[in-house]
Amino acid sequence: MEWNWGTKLVIGMGSFMTFIVVLAVMMFNSKPDALVDNDYYEKGLNYNADYNLKEQVKADHAAPEILVLPGEILLTFKAAAEGKVKIVRPSDKRMDKVVNFKTDVEYRSVIPSKEIAKGRWKLIITWNSAGKSYLDEQEVMVK
Repeated sequence: MEWNWGTKLVIGMGSFMTFIVVLAVMMFNSKPDALVDNDYYEKGLNYNADYNLKEQVKADHAAPEILVLPGEILLTFKAAAEGKVKIVRPSDKRMDKVVNFKTDVEYRSVIPSKEIAKGRWKLIITWNSAGKSYLDEQEVMVK
């Protein structure tokens, strides 16, 4: 069977339109982009405050030591501290968690990690110690 150019043109256009419709359906069914924050404007307004808290960590050499152990994440501070840890999964915002903590007499705090999936995580730690506020961000690998 021999096809004329008009039939080939209609088949080609139909194939292309089907391809575009399939791509549109895939786009609407995909999960939202985890790399874009919904509150980026508010974060931009608070950037200077966060920057100052991070600089305070550097000035006081107050960055906590983080040790990832089976089933827990151990935070060791330079002095008594109280605050919160935001555990952020860069690839999936729905897995993020916030945990409040208070150090023991050895300036340590244990964060349970049994419910945390294996992989790369970002810890955003905000705490108060000796009347000063701090903010530190570190990446860890939970195994």
